[in-house]
Amino acid sequence: MASLTFPILNIAPAQVVRGQGVLAESGPLFARLGKRPLVVGGDRTLQAAMPFLKAPLAELTTATAAYQKDCSEAALTDLHQAAERHSADCIIGTGGGKALDAAKLLAHQRQLPVATVPTSAATCAGWTALSNVYSDRGAFLYDVGLPRCPEMIVLDYDLVATAPKRTLVAGIGDAIAKWYEASVSSGHSGHTLIIGAVQQARVLRDILFQKSAAALENPGGDDWREVVDAAVLMAGVIGGMGGAQCRTVAAHAVHNGLTHVSAHGTLHGEKVAYGILVQLRLEEMGPGNVLAATSRQQLLQFYSQLGLPKSLADMGMDKLTVAQLQQAATVACQADSDIHRLPFSVDPNQVMAAMVSTTAPAGSPAGRTPISTAQLITSE
Repeated sequence: MASLTFPILNIAPAQVVRGQGVLAESGPLFARLGKRPLVVGGDRTLQAAMPFLKAPLAELTTATAAYQKDCSEAALTDLHQAAERHSADCIIGTGGGKALDAAKLLAHQRQLPVATVPTSAATCAGWTALSNVYSDRGAFLYDVGLPRCPEMIVLDYDLVATAPKRTLVAGIGDAIAKWYEASVSSGHSGHTLIIGAVQQARVLRDILFQKSAAALENPGGDDWREVVDAAVLMAGVIGGMGGAQCRTVAAHAVHNGLTHVSAHGTLHGEKVAYGILVQLRLEEMGPGNVLAATSRQQLLQFYSQLGLPKSLADMGMDKLTVAQLQQAATVACQADSDIHRLPFSVDPNQVMAAMVSTTAPAGSPAGRTPISTAQLITSE
């Protein structure tokens, strides 16, 4: 089939099911996808999810398969073997971002329908037509644009409530990045859907500013449900409507770079939240430097309130060597990186400078100012 010359937007799953206890009533919906589902997740998320999935899958012939630590090529090979052994005719992904990415990509490669069942609100992966692929050691390698969003997402608040509080905090960090990245990459677009996506990103940011603290204080309450919807569903809508032009910029690029120098332990949304501060430090050199500095100070206060990381030290990465920082910054700046959606050019040295000055006072020298190795060692 010849490649298409026009863009296609994959905006949303065909069905969105959300609410308290909705999994128990979702059996007929799963049955429409197939009779022999393979449930894909991590060891811990499968343990958490299967009690919720037992009743809705009772009439189906079900098998489970764990993706291990990452959505990697080796993990996908094992999942293909599990699907083959089970003669799976549909895939159900359950877990966090990497489990859902693995399930979506497996389903795409096997040309099977897929449903996603998030076990936390840590990412919007249950919504999107995208999978990120990592090395077996957790380093980001590449992403795969999928031809469609999942056939169904089932967001059961009771299941999400079993996740640690930290996952929702990370989800808030990942979701709020939508505004800071989309507004930079597409804020001057004249395309109607992109305008809509950017404005939704602003609304999403405001919801998170207003409701996150109360949500964390009262898990399962009204504000908590609104924040879960914002992190899992609304963030996905923004990426779907805006397309590739309205997704990631420097915050996610910094995340990708850090995965090459840090072991497992820091969540995706935590690194992205830190990456927003890096992006704003880079922006402080440009014409909007006052606005960027003000936005960074506002975020620093918000992060303190929620417990999001404000620096490398907050993520346990203050012992990274200059060589490791250089490696992370180089990955963030590689030729195909989304960091180049910034309206100005940056190089690894400037990114390194921003990485070690995320908590600098407003009005201090901007992150894009070149800095020496000695300054890097003593900046934090």
